[in-house]
Amino acid sequence: MIINEKNLEDIYNNYFEVVCRYLNYYTRDVCLIEDVVQDVFVNLWQDYQDKEIKYIKTYLYNGARNKVLNVLRDQDNREERLEQWAKIELDKNKSVDCVDRQLFYQLLLLAVETLPDKCKEIYLLNREGNLSYKEIAYLKSVSVNTVENQMSIALRKIREYLFKHSSKAKYLLFIFYLYTKK
Repeated sequence: MIINEKNLEDIYNNYFEVVCRYLNYYTRDVCLIEDVVQDVFVNLWQDYQDKEIKYIKTYLYNGARNKVLNVLRDQDNREERLEQWAKIELDKNKSVDCVDRQLFYQLLLLAVETLPDKCKEIYLLNREGNLSYKEIAYLKSVSVNTVENQMSIALRKIREYLFKHSSKAKYLLFIFYLYTKK
C-alpha cells in the first residue's frame, strides 16, 4: 500500500482504536496510549509518505509496541534518577531536616480537601482505608479503570497543590512520591 493522504486517513480510521486497545496490554494510561499511537501515525506519514508499506498492520503494531515500551522504560529511569537525586540531597542535608514533616502533612491534608468529591473519596479509601483498587471498584460499583483514573487525577492534583503552595516544593514532591509509592 502506498502511503498518501487518502490512504493515511483510511489507515487511521481503521487502525487507531485497534492499536490503542492493543497497547492496553502494556499500560492502562489512556493519554499515554493515545499519544503513542498518534506519534506512530505521524512517523508513518513523515517516514513513508509516497512509499509503499506491504504489511501496514505489522508496522503499526510493532511501532506502537516499541514506542510505548520505550516511554515506559524512560519513565522508570526517570523515577530511578529522581530517587538517586533525592538520596544525594538528603545526604547533603543530613544534619538539617530539609522538610518540616508537620508542614508536609498539613499541606497534604489541605490538598486532599481540594479534590473533587469522587477523587477524594477514592483516594481516602485507598490511602487511609488501605483498600486495593479492586476492592474500591467493588465497593463503589465502578470499574477498576475508573478507580485507576480517579487515583491518577487525585495524585496529579495533590502534586500540583504541593508544588504551588510550598517554597520547598521539590522536597515535598519527593516525600509525596515516596508516600504514594505502594
